[in-house]
Amino acid sequence: KSTKGSVVLGYVFRHLNLVEIDYFGLRYCDRSHQTYWLDPAKTLAEHKDLINTGPPYTLYFGIKFYAEDPCKLKEEITRYQFFLQVKQDVLQGRLPCPINTAAQLGAYVIQSELGDYDPYKHTAGYVSEYRFVPDQKEELEDAIEQIHKTL
Repeated sequence: KSTKGSVVLGYVFRHLNLVEIDYFGLRYCDRSHQTYWLDPAKTLAEHKDLINTGPPYTLYFGIKFYAEDPCKLKEEITRYQFFLQVKQDVLQGRLPCPINTAAQLGAYVIQSELGDYDPYKHTAGYVSEYRFVPDQKEELEDAIEQIHKTL
């Protein structure tokens, strides 16, 4: 309880090999599901909303601040963590996006997971094995497949 948030964050950042740490943090929810970010300057005991939830205590790693221009991120691991966060936020509906944007993002996800489109490996309906948005429709899956073929 006397450990500072910065120490916990340091462990996480080292474990993930993150250098560009300013974008990231650990968040937690209180009993009423209100979300808070772990303050690096405070001890764990000073995070009353966290202490009142456990033990055990659950902390979630996430992006605290999005880069204005993601192309300026220097580290591959930082870009990958941004990719994972955006993918999760879109899937869970925290980051709504128009269908055409969802199709483009979904095609990039498929490209990163499966590589280039191969008609022998990627048979009809292969996109339906993945989830991109809440209440995903076949129309979106078809659009993702068409875009994936062009990447």
